[in-house]
Amino acid sequence: QVQLVESGGGLVQAGGSLRLSCVVSGLTFSNVFMGWFRQPLGKDRQTVATINSSGSDTDYADSVRGRFTISRDNAKSTVYLQMNSLKPEDTGVYYCASSPYGGSNQGFYTRWGQGTQVTVSS
Repeated sequence: QVQLVESGGGLVQAGGSLRLSCVVSGLTFSNVFMGWFRQPLGKDRQTVATINSSGSDTDYADSVRGRFTISRDNAKSTVYLQMNSLKPEDTGVYYCASSPYGGSNQGFYTRWGQGTQVTVSS
């Protein structure tokens, strides 16, 4: 049984920081790509950051590059998203997901967590 469980969301002020975690079970974590995605209220889901199986390659949306950092600890089957200098437009539900093959395209990600709410106040 595959499970992805996000944690770390909450309400923060603009300029603050937050770290999201996603613990994965039921698959060989070291063999999959991981990604963070978010869905602002009333908008489509968007890719935030992705990381390959070993952690050697990462990719970021232009809107978060330089502020967010994706990382993983394969020994703990956990992927993280460190978010600094948060802005109100970062508000949304954040999801982690795994891909057996990809990549940065959302369509490659087949296993999804339930999401955690991040709200940034101005």
